[in-house]
This record gives sequence, structure tokens and C-alpha cells, in this order.
Amino acid sequence: MSTMNLSRRSFLGLSALGVASLGGVGLAFAKPPAAGAGKRKVLCVIFQRGAVDGLSMVVPWADKAYYAARPSIAIGAPGSGKDAAIKLDERFGLHPALDGLMPHWSSGKLALVHAVGSPLATRSHFDAQDYVESGTPGVKSTEDGFLNRALEAAGEREQSPVRAIGLSPNLPRILSGGAAAVAFASIQEFRVAGGKGTAPSTARSFEEMYASAVDEALRTTAASTFDAVQRISSIKPGSYPEQNGAKYPGSPLGKRLRQMSQLIQADAGVEVLVTDCGGWDTHAAQGSAKGQLATRLRDLGDSVGAFATDLKDRLDDVCVVTVTEFGRTVKENGTGGTDHGHGSVMMVLGGKTRGRKVHARWKGLAEGELFEGRDLAVTTDHRAVFGEVLRGHLGVQDLAGVFPGFSAAERLGIYG
Repeated sequence: MSTMNLSRRSFLGLSALGVASLGGVGLAFAKPPAAGAGKRKVLCVIFQRGAVDGLSMVVPWADKAYYAARPSIAIGAPGSGKDAAIKLDERFGLHPALDGLMPHWSSGKLALVHAVGSPLATRSHFDAQDYVESGTPGVKSTEDGFLNRALEAAGEREQSPVRAIGLSPNLPRILSGGAAAVAFASIQEFRVAGGKGTAPSTARSFEEMYASAVDEALRTTAASTFDAVQRISSIKPGSYPEQNGAKYPGSPLGKRLRQMSQLIQADAGVEVLVTDCGGWDTHAAQGSAKGQLATRLRDLGDSVGAFATDLKDRLDDVCVVTVTEFGRTVKENGTGGTDHGHGSVMMVLGGKTRGRKVHARWKGLAEGELFEGRDLAVTTDHRAVFGEVLRGHLGVQDLAGVFPGFSAAERLGIYG
């Protein structure tokens, strides 16, 4: 095809080719970012897949029923020894493996939400994860993810072709939909490439075709698209060295959060970043202050803590939210683990978070207060937490389309 006089119709026809030429990245063309639009607000979501035990993550140390239910895996009350929970307030303590988060708690940047989850009581990992990501518990026909709907609800402001990124091999369910979103396992995989050894020539040919377009809007859109691609592709080890003494773990999560920091600092127009971490399905040998769960929590706390430290000067513009599909049983089982439960914990860090507080409508762990006689009851819908962050951080004022059929009864006071 001639590279001259490229029409809008031809451009749209080539869009699919452009997507295929990104080596499976799936870049969608969108409106160009405004000049100087680099330091926009960024929301980062970390999905703890496998259902984390919120009762070990944020310990209800003042609740006697907690210790009665967990004779071998309970975390000791603050002050009870070197492996004790870190005191947060008169009811709750933090698992000692999460001490990497304490500087951000102390600075007022970190809030914790307990007894949070989905109103739908499924114990299926697949269904529960799907409902969290779709934002429509119990409705399996929902095709798009709630974060994608949130981006669309944010309005027709200047957009970026890499407005939403999933740090994962495939596009996360939560980002699927009509708004521009891409996915790649690492920054190094993000490149314009028509096949092995053809990346430079393919990139040049597309740039030449789009540059010769008759339609000025197409030229502008194409130019911003390639600018975003080049900004991300130019990120190499050492491009954005860790700041403020931040030290990321060498784990997959640590590496992905390091790359999230780089993407934010590259100012390519990223607005939403999503990744996940697994290993939370602790049916056996869960451990207490040490062991399987503690190892996973150490990785989470050190990774998120390093990310916040690294972005210290920009953390007012960045908000991190963690979520899991459900919690785990109050009582430990016969193999020193916990089974699929209901309520769990979310973390909110950065931006205008009203931190240094455990937000909880706490019913307690007495048998009469448990959900179905076995689980921590959900008293805060996870959509209410996300709703406050979306409204306060990304400016999404109308949440009716983001979470259809849901309306939070009251503001939680977590953000804004």
C-alpha cells in the first residue's frame, strides 16, 4: 500500500494491523494526551489472587475470640514478643511481616479497610474474582471490567493510547472494555514489532504512513501514539533509578511494581495500572508470624513500601489499592491452615487517602456475629472503597455506570 494520502477510512482499516504489529500487546489508538499532561493522577490496583487471610494481615488483637479460634496460627498481641503484631490502634495490629509499610502508615498515607468484600457469598475463586473485576456480583453476563467503565465515565478529557496498562501476560478482566488498555508482562515486551527482527522497519513504516495522512487529526493521534510507545520502549534498566533509598524485592511483584514506578515517571499518559500476586490460598501450613503466609506478606509489604518510597515526591498523584476475592475462615483447620471464607482486608495508599486508620464496621468474631457461623462478616462492600477512590482520585463523579445496581449507603471517609 502507498504511504501517501492515507485517509481516515484507510487508517481505521490499518488499526487492526497496528494492533497485531505490537507483538500481542494489543495497543488501541485513542485521543492524544495534552501537552504537559504527564503528571496526571494514577491509580494502581494490586489483586491478591487466592483469597488472603485478612485476620492475619490486620490482626483483631483485642478480640478474644480470635485467639480462641486460632490456637496455632494467631499473631500475638502487640507487646507480647518479637513476633507480635505491630500496634495500629486499640483494636487492630499489623502482621509483623508487613513492617515495610509502617513508614507510610506513620506518615498518614496508608489506610486499611477491614471486614470488606463482596456481598455475594461465593467460595469459588473463579466466580469471586470475576465478580470483583466486573463490578457486578452475581451477574455473569457482564462483558467489561469496572475500571474500564470508570475510564469511560471519566469523560472526554485528553486521553493516552496507553491510558490503562495491565502488568500481566494477558489483559486483566478488570481492564477489558471500550477504553484504551494494553497488557504486557514486562516493559521489555512493549514494542512495535511485525515479527522477529523486524521491529525498527515496522515502526518506521507505520510512522511514515500515519505521518502522510491527509487528515490532521489522524496525524496528531498517530504521532501521540508513537510518542507513547517510544517513551515506554525507551525505558531500560537504570532509566529511572530508585529514589529515596527505595529497595524493591527481587520477586515478580517487586519487579512489576518497579516497572510501574518507571511507567509513571516516564509520563507517557498512564492513568491506571493493574497487576496481581498469588499464593494466598493457605489451606494448610499457613503459619503465623513466620511461614508460608508471612513470606507472601513480606513480599507484598516490602514491594508496596518500596514503591511508595520510590515515588515519594509524586505520591500525592498516585493511589494504590489492594483487593482480594474473599477472606478465610475464622477458625484454623486441622492442617494448620484456613479455608475459603468471606470478609477480608483492603489497603489504600497515597493520593488523598485519609490514612493512619483502620476503617472497619467491626461486628467482632463472637460466634453469633460470624457469617454462616464460620466467617468474618462483610460489613463494607469493596465497591464502596473503589467508588470513593475513583471519585476522589480520578474524578469519576457518576458511578452508576461503573457499578450498575450499587449505591453506597454512606461515604466511608477513606479518601478525599
